[in-house]
Amino acid sequence: MLAMNYRGPYRVRASHKAEPQIEHPNDAIVRVTRSCICGSDLHLYHGLVPDTRVGTTFGHEFTGIVEEVGPSVRNVKRGDHVLVPFNIFCGSCFFCQKELYGNCHNTNPSATAVGAIYGYSHTAGGYDGGQAEYVRVPMADVGPTVIPSDIDLDDAVLLTDAFPTGYQAAEMGGIQQGDTVVVFGAGPVGIFAAKSAWWMGAGRVIVVDHVEYRLEFVKNFANCEVINFKEVGDMAIHIKRMTDWLGADVCIDAVGCEAAGNAMQHLTGVVLPLQAGSATALHWCINSVRKGGTVSIVGVYGPTFNAVPIGNALNKGLTLRMNQASVKRHLPRLIEHIQAGRVKPGEVITHRIPLEDIGDAYHIFSSKLDNCIKPVLVMPTVH
Repeated sequence: MLAMNYRGPYRVRASHKAEPQIEHPNDAIVRVTRSCICGSDLHLYHGLVPDTRVGTTFGHEFTGIVEEVGPSVRNVKRGDHVLVPFNIFCGSCFFCQKELYGNCHNTNPSATAVGAIYGYSHTAGGYDGGQAEYVRVPMADVGPTVIPSDIDLDDAVLLTDAFPTGYQAAEMGGIQQGDTVVVFGAGPVGIFAAKSAWWMGAGRVIVVDHVEYRLEFVKNFANCEVINFKEVGDMAIHIKRMTDWLGADVCIDAVGCEAAGNAMQHLTGVVLPLQAGSATALHWCINSVRKGGTVSIVGVYGPTFNAVPIGNALNKGLTLRMNQASVKRHLPRLIEHIQAGRVKPGEVITHRIPLEDIGDAYHIFSSKLDNCIKPVLVMPTVH
């Protein structure tokens, strides 16, 4: 089969590798119909995530048709068109019983933090991902969800990560009626976080980025205010000036470890790197939110040290909430929003690029070329 092949930082290509096989009675083999490149994949592409091994296939946002199931699988069958949450989870451990599917204890037991994720280095379990013609789906009785007949595939593939992650970012903010919410990052997750904040009662939503076409997109998609941080001085002062000198009620970090905006953070976190990524967005969240406010973090950081102003968070009495999104928990509500016509997630897809041109796809997305918001990979025709 044709699959994305990681050859080292900034080096990816499509090459042929063996098709996956059933390895466990609860496995399924899925023929991929949609597969996206996520902003989190860029952290792998840039070499910022530890234990990303040569030969790995990335991709944790995909839909597909079930081709084969193991003998223990009962909830999906051959021919079902499914969306596959990026979390690989067992459904029965202590954490899964609490619907913390991103923290499953059985699918990545050697890790002390992250659960298992498709195509996201051996730190996240070492599972191959869906930027390929076929993918092995473990725990197929609990993960894959049959796509409702009235849900478009472009909308369905955004339900595997970006939309639920943005939604959970807003949910973790504990937004109250009339709150001012500031979202740092106008990528797909930030876009969905801004959109979701309105459903939770926000009275004002502001998105911060420095790429003008992304700011224009989110302004139209989420009906929000926007700030280009390159056009302001001190971000915390600017946000306080906009909020009667109180600060925002909720700040959301939808950027993570490659944030721009602070030369020293970028140097020590991305270029050298001496910490687990640039924590610029996290600094801005902590310093821009009001006393007693909430900071919600869904941007990806590495597992090691970060220089974070925790003293400011303590002295301001902040609530900090963060986690990988528990996709399966959010699906019923998000499918309802789509079916009711409140949102069409597939509108964030701007580029369709053949799988065989995956090197170009990563370059376009990483370099923010051609007004790219979200690329989806076009799979080869199955004969």
